[in-house]
Amino acid sequence: MICVTGAGGTVGREVVKQLELAKVPFCVAYFSKEKMDTAIAKGLDAVIIDYNHPDTLQAAFQGCDTLFLLGPNALNQTQLELNAVEAAQAVGVQSIVKQSVMGAEAENFSLALIHRPVERAIETSGMAWTFLRPSSFMQNVVTFMSETIQAESVFYSASGAAKISHVDVRDIAAVAVKALTEPTHAGKAYTLTGSEALSYDELAQELSAVLGRAISHISLAPEDLKQAMLAEGMPEALADRMLDLERYYREDQASRITNDIQQVTGREPIQFAQYARDHASLLRSAVAV
Repeated sequence: MICVTGAGGTVGREVVKQLELAKVPFCVAYFSKEKMDTAIAKGLDAVIIDYNHPDTLQAAFQGCDTLFLLGPNALNQTQLELNAVEAAQAVGVQSIVKQSVMGAEAENFSLALIHRPVERAIETSGMAWTFLRPSSFMQNVVTFMSETIQAESVFYSASGAAKISHVDVRDIAAVAVKALTEPTHAGKAYTLTGSEALSYDELAQELSAVLGRAISHISLAPEDLKQAMLAEGMPEALADRMLDLERYYREDQASRITNDIQQVTGREPIQFAQYARDHASLLRSAVAV
């Protein structure tokens, strides 16, 4: 049995969808009781967890031999994921597929420093493991940028002209399902990228073509972007985390392109233009004037 954590998030939802299509037995774990109840109503085997309470993790993982670990975006994310690793060990989980971040192995930016300690704990746990290290999600356009696109036909960053090898979460999920169901992926760390590295200006051009109106990107000074995030109510520690990611982009560390998705799935990664076409209705509704 596979247990999927983070099942209510951008990647987790897609993993669940693809596991259903593969007709593989699995259960889903949610932090939200409302999401758990909704999943149960849809016929899914769902449980509730609280990463701060290891007993709930052990109860959720009991009877599962494989765990998809996707921790919450919290200030103490590292410790919360370590709690999950310890709980998995305690109840005899045999393998973990962990979603990490591209560049985790270098430990030279904030997200890497969150994920790499968890990877190390898994490596020494005695459980089999596979690490998924994705680049920035294409879906983040809707998640993080739709509000200003709607209001101003503009989205903001502090990335300058940096190129980023954005990846579609459908590709991340496809690799995750392979890793969860095929033991040949044990001991592998996959860096998951798209097949092209695009700047935010180039993404704006693609969005303009799909939406039928001019969308532009403005790169701000890091401090100006931070003040904007704080004004929207983001905790300062999370804003600093985001700014460090922007710094990572500006240093051209996120433009790397790999063929890991093709090697695992047997097909080319989805390009941003295809993502935009596939989600044209969603994009239009998210940024409707």
